[in-house]
Amino acid sequence: MIQSTINAVKAYFDALAIIKKLKLWNYFLIPVIISAVTALIIGSLTYFLSDDLGYYVAKLWPWEFGKQTFTSIGNFLSGVAIVAVGFILYKHIVLALSSPFMSPVSLKIEQHFYGNEHEHKKNTFSQALARGIRLSLRNLGRELGLTLVILVLGLIPLIGLFSSVLLFLTQAYYAGFGNMDYTLERHYSYKDSITFVRRNRGTAIGNGIIFMLFLLIPVIGVVLVLPFSVTAATTETMKKIK
Repeated sequence: MIQSTINAVKAYFDALAIIKKLKLWNYFLIPVIISAVTALIIGSLTYFLSDDLGYYVAKLWPWEFGKQTFTSIGNFLSGVAIVAVGFILYKHIVLALSSPFMSPVSLKIEQHFYGNEHEHKKNTFSQALARGIRLSLRNLGRELGLTLVILVLGLIPLIGLFSSVLLFLTQAYYAGFGNMDYTLERHYSYKDSITFVRRNRGTAIGNGIIFMLFLLIPVIGVVLVLPFSVTAATTETMKKIK
């Protein structure tokens, strides 16, 4: 699993050369617009809601002693929760709506390296979008549930120290999951794709780690995250399929 994670990260270093060679930039125009608009909306909501949530959390402590400490912890956890949910929503919305545009990119990369060596089905625009939305809703529910559990565990001393890492890795896994499915949808059914990713968690996490780090880069990260992550995910996913 660790080696698969490392390989998935390394795949990003070859992504730019592949994008240039296959002249894929035009394919990313609409997904980049979707990504930028979604980031703007989610970012604005996150900013305005963070203070309000912290205020209501602080009111849960009715006593005067320890009030300041509880308020500080509540504000911090509220901020973490808002940011985490913001990232989750952004990620799944973008991955779902970009599906019809990313699938052709993934196919061109596959054909470049493997020709027509692998049999695959062709999905229409609506089929790709429907599958993307279905998968994102499924992953969204599971990720929100895991995030809630991790945030609760974060209140426990010592264990709480690792909660941020667990939160990041969880987000990375589901980001990589979505990127891999642009390739998997041509080769596997919906259920088989889920099984495939479970068996290749390292690849999903490795791809998702860089995806999440891209989002930490102001402006340019939102623009470049899909081109690089989808290209890297396609090359590594095809290696696993092959």
